[in-house]
Amino acid sequence: MASIKADIAIMGSGLCGLSAAITAAQAGAKVVLFEKQKSPGGSSNFFNGIFAVESRWQREKFIMYTRDEAFQAIMEYSHWKANTRLVRAIVDESATSIDWMEQQGVEISDVITNMPYAQHTYHYVKGHGAAVIKQLALRAKESGVDIHLGAPVIELIMDGGRIAGLIAEEDGEEVEVEANAVIIGSGGYANNKEWIKKYHGYDLGTNLIPYGNVDKMGDGIRLAWEAGAAAEGMNALELIAVGPVSDEFDMMNDLEVAASQPDLWVDPRGRRFCDEGICFYDTSGGNVNTRYSEGYTYRIIDDSIIHRLETYGVEKEGSMERKPGARLFDIRKIIDASMQHGSTEVFAGDSVEELAENMGIDPAVLKATIDEYNGFCAKRHDDLFAKKPIYLRALEGPRFYAVKAHTTMLGTKGGIRVNEKMEAVDKKDSPIKGLYAGGFDAAGIQTDSYPINAATGLSSAFAMNSGRIAARNAVEYIGRDG
Repeated sequence: MASIKADIAIMGSGLCGLSAAITAAQAGAKVVLFEKQKSPGGSSNFFNGIFAVESRWQREKFIMYTRDEAFQAIMEYSHWKANTRLVRAIVDESATSIDWMEQQGVEISDVITNMPYAQHTYHYVKGHGAAVIKQLALRAKESGVDIHLGAPVIELIMDGGRIAGLIAEEDGEEVEVEANAVIIGSGGYANNKEWIKKYHGYDLGTNLIPYGNVDKMGDGIRLAWEAGAAAEGMNALELIAVGPVSDEFDMMNDLEVAASQPDLWVDPRGRRFCDEGICFYDTSGGNVNTRYSEGYTYRIIDDSIIHRLETYGVEKEGSMERKPGARLFDIRKIIDASMQHGSTEVFAGDSVEELAENMGIDPAVLKATIDEYNGFCAKRHDDLFAKKPIYLRALEGPRFYAVKAHTTMLGTKGGIRVNEKMEAVDKKDSPIKGLYAGGFDAAGIQTDSYPINAATGLSSAFAMNSGRIAARNAVEYIGRDG
């Protein structure tokens, strides 16, 4: 068995693990990092921006949202079930982490909000998450971090109730690492069918679709539990509703963006079920979809809606490259191609009744739904769900279309109970000496839902900030007790 000696060993090379590795290495620690996949980053490759308050970017734009206000907003969103000291620590860390990121060579392009009536907390990164991961991995190597890719961690080594290292597998052989502290940032359990079923009741891949996650099996969470850490946050997922979803469609294609607009949404039986204006808040759209065990609802559009999107553009942004007002020109082409391939995601009809028959639902139900909705549009008041009049636009045909919107998960949101120092703790909140956790493996920042309109970009910020906090405290620990 090969052996390595280090001060701190890190599990995972996403935003949490790389931030921890750089922070610890730049503080003088000898750091070794293990990543299960052959390339770094995991789901961190897909984020677009990072939450922060009182940053330099915000001060320059006179954005006056304060740390106190952000703390209160996050706590109110969770009905004060979140870990108060942890939330405060992450919020207080946020602005300095933006400065730190830029010092590592990451480029910020702007600070924005990407939804109505939300605070400007979203620090948009150039090149998206993939560019950030590439730059942080480069900086980690420059800082002396020993990075091992394709090397899963399989065991934590304990000595007298404290961490003494870990064992990883690399090239078919075990590698034993002697280390006084371990930081877990392995990205959660989004691909673990058994845990998703056990803790959430969903059949993964059937009525819950993982998005941007690969081989996230909860390895770090399981190892922390085996070391004595308490379980927490196994009820929390970050959900959105996305459609259409299959190999025949590119991510964020024009039809998917069209289906995310505040037009008519119906359940699997053809009945309207919410104020579609919640489309601007991904969490709300994902949450309301979970009422339906089929794992999807439908977005109903017609030729008049397509014409509007071609002429006047979208209201809900599809990306920073397709902001409100961006026009969509490929909707009909994608629908036609879907019809030719016999898609089970997209349906069409020359009448509402024909559309319903092609969807496999009762034509009378869908016809009654659209007639009622068009009546609300005519009188400019939604008697059912109080949608804003500006979004009440009748469906006039002549052709009608339906797109499935699937209940989709961006990530799991907990597993390991931690304190504000990112120390893994037991059921009595006593730290497991030398063990730290952050990112999607750590619980306490979100309870059941991602507080998107209270703190846009909080998931990525939590990953980065928790990694940096864990590293600083691990360095202090090994200097004092290690």
